Amino acid sequence: MKNILFSLILLFLAHSMPAKDVDGYLPLDKKNPVAFGGDYIRYQGKKIMLNERTFFVDGRLTKEITDKYPYAFSSFQAAVRQLKDGTPDAPMTIYLAPYVYWIDNPDDEAVRVPAGGGIPYGMEVKCNGLRLVGLTNKPQQVVLASNRGQTQGAVGNFTMFHFVGNDLSVENLTMGNYCNIDLVYPLMPKLNRTRRADAIVQAQLAICEGDRIMARRVHFLSRLNSCPLVGGKRVLFDDCYFECTDDALCGTGVYVNCKLKLFSSKPFYATQGTGAVFLNCDFEVVTRERQYLTKVGSAVTMVDCRLHTVQSPLYVGWTQDPTPDLKCYQYNVSLNEKPLFINRLKPANTVDMTGKRVLDAYRLVHKGAVVYNTYNLLRGADEWDPMKNKKTIEMIGKATGKKYTAVATMLTVSPRRSELESGVSTQLLQAQVLLFGNLPTNAETVHWSLSPEDAQIARLQIKEDGSCEVSGHNDNDEAKTILVNASTESGLQGTAAIRILPRYLEAPAFTNLPRIEWKEKGILTVQYELDLAGRADESLITWYRCTDAKGNNAVPVAVSRLNKPEQTYRLSSGDVGYYLMASVAPKHLRCHAGQIESVVCAQVIRTTDVSGRDFMTDFRNFPTNYQPKIIPGFWTVDGFKPADTAAFDWQPDPAGSWMYGSGVDGASGSWGLLQAAKGARLLYTPVADKCAGMVVSLQIDPCKTAGQGFGSATGQYLDLYIQFDTRTLTGYGLRIVRTTKYDKAVEFILMKFVNGVATPLAEPVASSCYRSTCSIRLAMEGNKLTAHAESNARMADVTDHRILPIVDVSAVVEPLSFAGMGIQHTGSVGASASLLKEMKVEWK
Repeated sequence: MKNILFSLILLFLAHSMPAKDVDGYLPLDKKNPVAFGGDYIRYQGKKIMLNERTFFVDGRLTKEITDKYPYAFSSFQAAVRQLKDGTPDAPMTIYLAPYVYWIDNPDDEAVRVPAGGGIPYGMEVKCNGLRLVGLTNKPQQVVLASNRGQTQGAVGNFTMFHFVGNDLSVENLTMGNYCNIDLVYPLMPKLNRTRRADAIVQAQLAICEGDRIMARRVHFLSRLNSCPLVGGKRVLFDDCYFECTDDALCGTGVYVNCKLKLFSSKPFYATQGTGAVFLNCDFEVVTRERQYLTKVGSAVTMVDCRLHTVQSPLYVGWTQDPTPDLKCYQYNVSLNEKPLFINRLKPANTVDMTGKRVLDAYRLVHKGAVVYNTYNLLRGADEWDPMKNKKTIEMIGKATGKKYTAVATMLTVSPRRSELESGVSTQLLQAQVLLFGNLPTNAETVHWSLSPEDAQIARLQIKEDGSCEVSGHNDNDEAKTILVNASTESGLQGTAAIRILPRYLEAPAFTNLPRIEWKEKGILTVQYELDLAGRADESLITWYRCTDAKGNNAVPVAVSRLNKPEQTYRLSSGDVGYYLMASVAPKHLRCHAGQIESVVCAQVIRTTDVSGRDFMTDFRNFPTNYQPKIIPGFWTVDGFKPADTAAFDWQPDPAGSWMYGSGVDGASGSWGLLQAAKGARLLYTPVADKCAGMVVSLQIDPCKTAGQGFGSATGQYLDLYIQFDTRTLTGYGLRIVRTTKYDKAVEFILMKFVNGVATPLAEPVASSCYRSTCSIRLAMEGNKLTAHAESNARMADVTDHRILPIVDVSAVVEPLSFAGMGIQHTGSVGASASLLKEMKVEWK
């Protein structure tokens, strides 16, 4: 009996004391030790033999040890160089002891530049059946780290990993890009590292090319574009933790029992296919006022999810500007422990799955316990079952007499948006029911319907193959958009938006041909009469400058937009010496534009006809046609790549650089002139090329909302020129530029330009005022160049004392007599563009 008791005591001591092997190996975590025996490791009572497909990595191993034992490594890189393909049943496994493993050397000052353009990767890992396992019960103790991002140690969106291969599994560790966050490692504080920079830039974690990707108990830490295992066909996140800002999450992921901390309003750029699914997840929302899920409207499903915030009130929506065809699904979602209906301002975009069979695709209840149906979501065509609940799901199905292993999650309708002309054309709609993972199924019948109101102007004809042909009978003058709804018995919904046009009529005839009249000094008006039958005039009027009374060498100087005929033209000094021509294409809201009739002013424009030299526009009538010439009195409309952007790989599109339209995000609801391509440039060359002073006033609505103005700090800026020689690109200006110093501010810098080469005239001033609407005044008076900028937006929430809410800068300069001005934009377009609202130029 005593011998047995003594043996038990020895056994207890063996398991409770830190493991120690013949080479003097001691575990870093004494409370949860790893034992290393050369050709094996022992962890939590399990002995694991090392071999050609089972490696052990500990950053504290000496060279003598790693030379002695072929499957033990002191760096992650060394282990990866020896990888061989594994299989789901026999994976290639790397076990990692607690430590910080730098995937890219943080002390190397060299900037990472991608080979051949594209994405700069810290490490490319090509291996099927790869398993990465942290030997810890605290994921933050095994860290795979990098600290580079766009413009901060890299050219491009630095990404720590590029995984190529199927069946990747990552468990019990942290993937962190510490470019903009501190690495804190309590287990060995000397491994702590301060972030590379405060300004938040695109700093990515892992991009995958493959299928069947799984992360379990993994922490994913970064901020902008964090990209945790994005790109995989099927990706499971089980019990993981995320910290991120925008454009960050995996758009094909199934997130189960996860926690997410959201530092900004759009954690997804977009999801793909059947979208992303959150099951029993918690969200800590740091964003103020409004929290969305996607930047571009796309599929998201939330089941048993809880949002928590101290920011009250908080509106939660799927996306900022959802289109009618967007359908997202929810069940049992709460905000601060109160029921939350997502997208309540546009509720048609939300499908509440309460009481609907479609909920079975995600969630079942068996004997009072909730079972998440991940097998249904992830099985695909190869029976993938990473949560090992196939048998449970089949057992529940057998008990209830239902099948839960092939429940569809999406109903798509195509085309999503279209238009047809009543009595002339029809639109054929196709519906497709999808299992999660974009797998088509014919298990459900699709039903088509219209609202009673829409049924008054449209008819549906259901075809034998289940498609739906839509015809219109809109007898009104105005077009109307209808919604064709598709649904299934399980609760799936889809929608197509069709603009039903009335049948087009002939264009109205002229009852009096166009004629130009002098309304008052400096203003011309084109008068005409049309047989509009009581309809509003929407004629398309374009004004031209011509070199003679016959209309030769016509150059457009004003156009009609937004269904408002540009009947009035205000003369400017640039019109002097030209004949003005007005072309009128007759139109109302129920016809295409008809035959153009033109009229040329009988006399050439003289200096005495013009009232004042100053210029003002809201750009509504501004022609965006490509006009590359430098002509006195004309705008040069083109694209240009300044010399100081040579390090960045892009080319201008001179013929397609500008467009008139409505803005997005921060510029939503505004209309004006938008950049359509990088390098968009406007130059104005006045007739009188000399002046003693100038003032340029500009109102601008940046699409970016946080004050950063541009897509990234990669030579992206806006130059506003003053007293500028448009031929030699010489003069002065104000540069508004995004730099690596700030992620919620831009810098304003007064500049001198000599033959296109820019030189700062004063220290830059950082400001958060480059938000809608930003008013800028740039003045050259005597020998003093001054700039003022401010915004009418709510005061930015910034704590950096260097970032000012209002800009006032000045410099004493050598006076120039040039009278030109212009705008050069080198930033990204789309959601990173800056909308020009109004401009006024005054010459002295």
